[in-house]
Amino acid sequence: MTPDSAVTPGSTGPTPGAPGPTPNPVGQVAGKPDGEWLRVHPASPFIRGWVALAAIGFFFGRDTFERLLQGRPLMDDMFTGRVPFLLAGGGLVLVLAVLGFITTWYFTRYQVAGGYVRVNTGFLFKQQRQARLDRVQAIDIVQPLLARIFGLAELKFEVADAGESAVRLAYLRIDDARQMRATILARAAGLEPLPGQPEAALPEAPEYAVLSVPPSRLVGSLLLSEQSFFLVLGAAASVVLSAVTESRQIYFYLIPAVLGMAAAYWGSFNKGYNFTAAISPDGIRLRYGLLDTQAQTLPPGRIQAVKVTQPPLWRIFGWYRMQVNVAGYGGPGSNGEGASRTMLLPVGVLADVMRMLSLVLPDPGTPDPARIFAAGLTGIAPAGPPPAGPSPSGETSGEEPDGGFVTSPRRARLLAPLGWRRNGFTATDTALLIRSGRLWRELVVVPHQRTQSMALHQGPLARRFRVADLVLHTTAGPVSPRVIQAGLDEARGLFDAQAARAREARKRQTSEQWLAQVAPATVVGAEDHPQTHQEGPQHG
Repeated sequence: MTPDSAVTPGSTGPTPGAPGPTPNPVGQVAGKPDGEWLRVHPASPFIRGWVALAAIGFFFGRDTFERLLQGRPLMDDMFTGRVPFLLAGGGLVLVLAVLGFITTWYFTRYQVAGGYVRVNTGFLFKQQRQARLDRVQAIDIVQPLLARIFGLAELKFEVADAGESAVRLAYLRIDDARQMRATILARAAGLEPLPGQPEAALPEAPEYAVLSVPPSRLVGSLLLSEQSFFLVLGAAASVVLSAVTESRQIYFYLIPAVLGMAAAYWGSFNKGYNFTAAISPDGIRLRYGLLDTQAQTLPPGRIQAVKVTQPPLWRIFGWYRMQVNVAGYGGPGSNGEGASRTMLLPVGVLADVMRMLSLVLPDPGTPDPARIFAAGLTGIAPAGPPPAGPSPSGETSGEEPDGGFVTSPRRARLLAPLGWRRNGFTATDTALLIRSGRLWRELVVVPHQRTQSMALHQGPLARRFRVADLVLHTTAGPVSPRVIQAGLDEARGLFDAQAARAREARKRQTSEQWLAQVAPATVVGAEDHPQTHQEGPQHG
């Protein structure tokens, strides 16, 4: 666990050595003084533990329910005289479960003070989790179906370098959850309240809708997805195999696979339904979900890398998918949950992709971003000799063909007959663009300051053809930036140039508070919320 996310067994208050409360805090619940320890909603343990209550009811009532349906006596003759004892035993188990829930709720408290958000849990074995507000990467509001019925929500705080959610508050009233998210994001942005109103809570920042995904497009993308292709291929192979062997038993072995595919389709539809994206002073806001809804807020500059992909069948309608790396989302503790949380756009057209790129990278670092990004998404190098133009480091200037992308040399066509004209890279003033894939198109965008380290990879065949791969290391996630089969000289030149660009970009980023990178800290009160935006060339 890092200093940004600490777990302190046996702790009931602030961790020793942690900063104390500040005179002008931001982040308290409206009407509550800063630094006060608060409790979650009383219904929280019952919403989290409803499965245990249902299991108790099933264990004690299954036999009785079956007898009722069959018209038999509700109680077997051998248990007739023991009914009071059975009811007392079942009631005792239920009371113990409820007392456990109440105890869990009573000893769960949270606090926002001194630049930290802290959560204390446990009765016998106490534990404290804390996260620095200025290192918050993203805040999610999650509403499972049962929580939605009661008007409650869970808050998830992601901080840099945390392998799992550093702090989870479950559950708060939805209005309180939104209020806390707004004020904590304000602190993470570097805002300060009015001196005369130190305890005034900030209202939720206004937002402006950017795009939404129609349900029909989502269904179409699932039908034309990669898993549908392999499903049809597997079904055809099963029919042929059944006809050749003259056996129908093979279809019984396909039942688990069909159930698994159905679950995968349902999971993708449930997570992608009603997907909307908006922009606000807090950052990029994403909402999605059919039964379990989730609202994410990604502060500007916290996204480490972006990947845009296009499966072959999606070319018919010009659809694309976008995924991102965000610190904390792709760690080992995600348990598959990060697949939906790292989705920036489940399916969209080219205009949607450009809009989302303009939010992630407000300053593309080039006067003609539309041409550069279009070349990254759909471009391909000419079959003839490469024209003189882009430098080995990938820097673009003027009107280079193919957007200035440096592609694999002709000698690499034996290693990648279809992809050598597609695989390439280019660099703008603010980001490195890497494209690959002739059938499954892919474009990766890595801001220079998010490059943590690099490595050159060269196997035996690569040495024979004098090519090499350049791997860029960012935070864990679905995006793995890798320049494929670049010429050896070009790869070495990019290695040195990208290291210099990353070093210079990090020098310009002097604060963890993202608003401080755009403008000096703004003084705000309860009536107005800052609406500061970073200006830059817009994509398209």
